[in-house]
Amino acid sequence: LKEMARIGQIMKEYGIKLEYHNHDFEFVRLPDGTFGFDDIYRRIPEDLLKVEPDLCWIKVAGESPVDYLKKYGERSEVVHLKDYIKEGNPKNMYKLIGIESGEEEGDSGIFEFRPVGFGMQIWEPILEAVAEAGAKWVVVEQDEHYDLPVLEAARRSREYLKILGW
Repeated sequence: LKEMARIGQIMKEYGIKLEYHNHDFEFVRLPDGTFGFDDIYRRIPEDLLKVEPDLCWIKVAGESPVDYLKKYGERSEVVHLKDYIKEGNPKNMYKLIGIESGEEEGDSGIFEFRPVGFGMQIWEPILEAVAEAGAKWVVVEQDEHYDLPVLEAARRSREYLKILGW
């Protein structure tokens, strides 16, 4: 955390904002019962570190994207909209960030990213919370598109968001 604060200070001096994009593993419980995610933002001031919530990973961690958007409000200038499906107990969800994705014992499920509106997220209350938080940008993120052409996945996300008035 000291290194993040140091980098945030340097960036601030140059008029640049440091933002941190989460995954689900930041939601590890610390000895005091809080999440590591919250500890990061408790210990590093807002002027040195902004919250860049990835709503997929917040939900995968078992938490409410709406509650986290409300909790961090204006500190969340950029929000990642991402949908997914998850069934069972998949063990290897992190190959895109360099964590090995081979078969693991106990891997008894599936996890796949989907275009916004085609997965498990309920978007109406999430988007309302994004607007209430005052986010300046939303980024549609679909880390993998599988058999769907990448531009088709982007089109589907965009069309779904248009239906909801976005």
